[in-house]
Amino acid sequence: MRAADCLPLPAGATAADGASCFVNPLTALGMVETMRAEGHKAIVHTAAASNLGQMLVKICLKDGVPLVNVVRKPDQVALLRDLGAKHVVDTSASAFFEDLTNALVATNATIAFDAIGGGKLGSQILTAMEIAANKNATSYSRYGSTTFKQLYIYGGLDVSPTELARSFGFSWAVGGFLLTPMSAYLKRATGDKYLIDPNKGL
Repeated sequence: MRAADCLPLPAGATAADGASCFVNPLTALGMVETMRAEGHKAIVHTAAASNLGQMLVKICLKDGVPLVNVVRKPDQVALLRDLGAKHVVDTSASAFFEDLTNALVATNATIAFDAIGGGKLGSQILTAMEIAANKNATSYSRYGSTTFKQLYIYGGLDVSPTELARSFGFSWAVGGFLLTPMSAYLKRATGDKYLIDPNKGL
């Protein structure tokens, strides 16, 4: 193997530790660094009960970053709350959209990382961000709030088309997010120290 394709592990780390210490942890760290670099204050994350989602909860708790976790089952709510997550909303709940909006009001989250990809969830998040922004608006504009809202799609758990119902003003963007383009930035931001110990977690 080329040295550039290898990752040295601490003494005592198992092959399983090594297999789990790269993509998910660095993606989670990349989400937080992207939030900071783009001037946002808090994050929304979907499929939040995943291994990556649990890592993101721990990172945000340690760094004091408000995080809105979107899951699809009550037991996933319990899982993340046991980890210390404060804001967890369940898409299967009848009050999901209201709960999401309230969490966005509380956190001022304006950047979302969506692992679902297809369907309406991304659009719902942008709409809830717009509603949350307008709750503190001091004047009315037919073009919506001036608060910029960013949705990054980084997965395709739902392979159907991404549906956007234009109900979130004109200050928004949707794009893709992958670890590889973020790697160079992470190296600069952390000085090649990714703060990951496979034996201890994040």
